[in-house]
Amino acid sequence: MNKQSTAKKLRTGSVSKYVAYLFLIILCIIWVIPVIFGITTSFRSQTEVVSSGFRLFPEEWIFENYAAILDNTSTAPILRWLMNSLIIATSHTILVVIVISITGYGYSRMKFKGRDTLFFTLLGISFFPGVVNLIPSYKIIDALGWVNTPLAMIIPGLAGMGNIFLVRQFMSGIPKELDESAHVDGASHFRIYWSVILPLIKPVLIVCALFSFTGSWNDFLWPVIVYTDVEKMPITAGLLLLQDIYGNYRMIGQLMGSAILAIIPTMLLFLFSQKYFVQSINLNSGIKG
Repeated sequence: MNKQSTAKKLRTGSVSKYVAYLFLIILCIIWVIPVIFGITTSFRSQTEVVSSGFRLFPEEWIFENYAAILDNTSTAPILRWLMNSLIIATSHTILVVIVISITGYGYSRMKFKGRDTLFFTLLGISFFPGVVNLIPSYKIIDALGWVNTPLAMIIPGLAGMGNIFLVRQFMSGIPKELDESAHVDGASHFRIYWSVILPLIKPVLIVCALFSFTGSWNDFLWPVIVYTDVEKMPITAGLLLLQDIYGNYRMIGQLMGSAILAIIPTMLLFLFSQKYFVQSINLNSGIKG
């Protein structure tokens, strides 16, 4: 009876595994086909885009769309936009890592009156939709003179409560005996943070850095509001401008090529950092053994 039950459980487990695999394969196909179609569309002529209907691969591969995109340095300087986005996203990510690591240390390891009340109050406020803060945020940015400057995108959102929550929870899994031992040796809070805690929280800082970089790079609504100078725009605001430039002339191939160029940096980022990303998901990986 036990052998039959075991065999039945194994069969059930195998069926569940195959169903799960089938479900994931279907999801993958649903996600991949539009991406492939978008990439191949950027290599089609305008005539083929209009006349051929849905065809996954073009009849003739052309590179004129990308040549036209890169040659247009006046009304649509896409390379300039990509550089602007790279500077903004990189600067924002570095500052985010610094701010959330220090803030997470304060909420996790330091004791002060109202610590938990303050933390959960700010966490609750963060659940409000970001669109609610658009007008007040713009008023502040305008008063500081940051409109049409990289600071308009670099500074806001540095202390995101979602990232701080992840860091705080990760730090909570690190034994406080390490802090106490360092205190006995005469270490200050900054010394403990820098020499003891920071090396142990690298996994969660990596995942927060990935989220911050992609979030800054892909941000669309905010840059459209704070940028009006074409030369200073990031790539997402530039893509909206391209819809007016290429869309009016029905240059679908060039518009799609611009979108493909915009997603290359984030694709490369995840391609080379996926190992660290998977490791960072485990919030209990700060201490091994």
